[in-house]
Amino acid sequence: MCECSCGHNGHEHIHEHKDALMPVIGVVTSIRIDTPDVKTFRVTAPEGGICFDYVPGQCAMLSVPGVGEAMFSITSSPTNKDYMEFSIKKCGTLTDWLHEIEPEQQLTIRGPYGNGFPVEADLKGQNLLFIAGGIGLAPLRSVINYCLNNRDSYGSIDIVYGARSSSDLVHIEELKTVWPELKDTNVHLTIDRPEEGWDGHVGFVPSYVKELDFSLDKTVLLCGPPIMIKFTLASLQEIGFDKTQVFTTMELKMKCGVGKCGRCNIGSKYVCKDGPVFRCDELDELPDEY
Repeated sequence: MCECSCGHNGHEHIHEHKDALMPVIGVVTSIRIDTPDVKTFRVTAPEGGICFDYVPGQCAMLSVPGVGEAMFSITSSPTNKDYMEFSIKKCGTLTDWLHEIEPEQQLTIRGPYGNGFPVEADLKGQNLLFIAGGIGLAPLRSVINYCLNNRDSYGSIDIVYGARSSSDLVHIEELKTVWPELKDTNVHLTIDRPEEGWDGHVGFVPSYVKELDFSLDKTVLLCGPPIMIKFTLASLQEIGFDKTQVFTTMELKMKCGVGKCGRCNIGSKYVCKDGPVFRCDELDELPDEY
């Protein structure tokens, strides 16, 4: 990652500290159940505080010797120096193990990896539109809270978030009771299908974005399943947004984090080195496999 080539496009990037490839001990201090298959893990250094500095949108490698390792988004804002958080969906050997642990469990953590969202460059002073589907809210949460913690540096903030059902909405307390109460901040929630007790919007995110018909004076941050990103980007373009106004984060297929294993190679790019944050016009240079 130290030879990351992302600097040319204005993304935020900080050089990993010299021991970024060396894992440090992290302690899981609390675990919150978000949905039936997503838990948020709060991790600190053994002496307290965060394990290393990072910018919103960067990732870290979590590892448990004898179990496995995987790359995860850091979902807390770097403005919080007390702990780091990871919202993790149960979907494999390591995540299955993590979902069974109790607080005080130790693991190893290394990073940060990748580039971040351009919070101090392209986004500063802009009206922001965050669009997320499913677990895709997790990587955007770091940026949302960073902007809200530096509120005077950003314009209006709109958050559009959808999931299969109301029980699949992550970070529901922030969505319902924290973010909507803040200055010039609006939250728009939707679920895929009607359900008893849900009086909010029903429908898929791409069509909801068209219904909301946002003004074009916004910079968009988009994250979710690839098919959702594809159709939401098409909806934004129908409204009149340009791809240069839209940033997304692609985190599928990352494995080693340093561009060596080749698993995340797409065309001329490595997601772990050149991403995971891309401006959407940059994706036009990549083959359709993304």
